[in-house]
Amino acid sequence: MNIAILGAGNAGSSVAADLTLKGHTVSLIKTTDSMHNENYNYLINNKKIKLIDNNNIQEVTIDTVSKDLSLIRKSDVIIVYIQTNYHEALIKRIKPYLRDDHILILNPGYLSTAYVLKHCSNIDLTIVEAQSSFIDCRIKEPGTVKISFRNARNPLGIYPQHKKEQTIKKLDLIGYPFEYLTSVIDAGLHNPNLIVHTVGAIMSVPRIEKTEGEYYMYREVFTPSVWNIVEALDHEKMNVMERLGSKRVPYLQACKYRNTLDDSRDAKEVFEWYAQMPNPIKGPTQVDSRYITEDVPQGLVLLESLGRYYGIKTPVTSSLINIANAALQDDFRQNARTINSLTKKSLDLILEDRKSG
Repeated sequence: MNIAILGAGNAGSSVAADLTLKGHTVSLIKTTDSMHNENYNYLINNKKIKLIDNNNIQEVTIDTVSKDLSLIRKSDVIIVYIQTNYHEALIKRIKPYLRDDHILILNPGYLSTAYVLKHCSNIDLTIVEAQSSFIDCRIKEPGTVKISFRNARNPLGIYPQHKKEQTIKKLDLIGYPFEYLTSVIDAGLHNPNLIVHTVGAIMSVPRIEKTEGEYYMYREVFTPSVWNIVEALDHEKMNVMERLGSKRVPYLQACKYRNTLDDSRDAKEVFEWYAQMPNPIKGPTQVDSRYITEDVPQGLVLLESLGRYYGIKTPVTSSLINIANAALQDDFRQNARTINSLTKKSLDLILEDRKSG
């Protein structure tokens, strides 16, 4: 398949190399100059990515590396791998190059399907949202990426429902272990970063500052008391999702489903196993990281907004937003993801589509 990846950071670079090894023709497209410029400059000059996967090291030649968004015209599938803060702006930029038969994957999405419907209603797109990145990875140095973990399952939601069967046939050709959900709602709001990034990073503030970045959040922060906060936030999220027509699936169960094929394992044990894996990903290394600057305004504020609209109390959600605002001396409710920014019209289309399925 011809696959365009928008975003040349950690996940974009790793998945570009991995999909090339799977036999696809990949265009890796950098969307801004805000970060990962050294990696991009290396790729422009060499077109090669060294992919480290356990003890296996392979050098992969990427077909196309560019900043030219118009290249998506020739693709079958487009995968968006940029921070969700910038999804709406990117969707508006790529609109001129989208066509009716494109499959657009938002990985992850936080319900960015609504932004696509808001700005591209005249294009008969298929929109796919993923719960989380297919691969945990980091750029080790320019041109070199290291994979630390691969999801055992990758749950996806598809919009619209009437295209689901034909879309699944195409997505299965990509080569990742995909599982298909009832709606993009179940993918967008089961983004694990909404729960663990926000609670983990906010409760890690003193450790991040004390260690000056020599810190591994998943291994250190989730003590029994912090886990109580995780479960309280998760309870509020499930209340909102139930109101939107989703089943009540706890964070730990969704995590277990993604991380292992062994359904007999205890869900908390799976989380702890993941946290204690060899070669863990370091971070966050600074308080002002995407764990807060992305997942608070795009995740928690969205959850708070949905709760307010449907009359569901979200005191823990609101408290975490307020603490993040105070700690970083910012207001993450400004320019955040809400029902108003997504538009109620777009959300209603998604809810109606769920019913049709």
